[in-house]
Amino acid sequence: MSSEEILRCENVTKRFGGLIAVNNVSFSVRKGEYVGLIGPNGAGKTTLFNCITGYYKPESGRIIFKGMDITGKPPYEVAKLGIGRTFQIVKPLARLTVLENVMIGAMLKARDVAEAYEKAMNTLEYVGLYDKRMLPAGSLNVAEKKRLELARVLALDPELILLDEVVAGLNPTETDRMLDLLREIHNKGFTIIMVEHVMRAVMRISERIIVLHHGMKIAEGSPEDVANNPKVIEVYLGKEVV
Repeated sequence: MSSEEILRCENVTKRFGGLIAVNNVSFSVRKGEYVGLIGPNGAGKTTLFNCITGYYKPESGRIIFKGMDITGKPPYEVAKLGIGRTFQIVKPLARLTVLENVMIGAMLKARDVAEAYEKAMNTLEYVGLYDKRMLPAGSLNVAEKKRLELARVLALDPELILLDEVVAGLNPTETDRMLDLLREIHNKGFTIIMVEHVMRAVMRISERIIVLHHGMKIAEGSPEDVANNPKVIEVYLGKEVV
């Protein structure tokens, strides 16, 4: 892991009417780091991802990627700069083939269709979906759709990957396979921020964890430090810790 900073959020705030979904959140991520982002439902995790990737423009604060202020840039520009993301609810283009789904992602940076095709084929082989490449994407099971979502991101050639509940809905065996794949991707040098409710998964793979609650950052540190943090325990158990 490099000491070089790849992402910095400075006092990011996002409101929806009277609701403050993200409240003055600041943190930074180093190049090559694997960071877990956790918190109860409604904590602001996905909203923060949406601010980083340009789906929402924060009311205040800045988002810095590789030294560049990307606050409020549209999603396609953010993706072209090197940030890819998966979504909480997978929505492949169901009637297109698995290959075509990935080619669409690859076309953002590819010089032509042939290059996008080659990139998509290599990516599908890497994530274990090569044999399914000509099937309609809608015919895949949940675990396969999660891998397809990941393949579409990898086809963008991102430097930073944001994963939104990528193991949600998977059984323990499928979860372990996904974590093995994510670890392999991380070992290739990708920087990853992972939103996850499956605590076993996020604690097992993350190098550092950030905790949100009611839109505010309440803790940050190693998995062990966060797991033993009284504020975090109170948030998850719903009671005071003696």
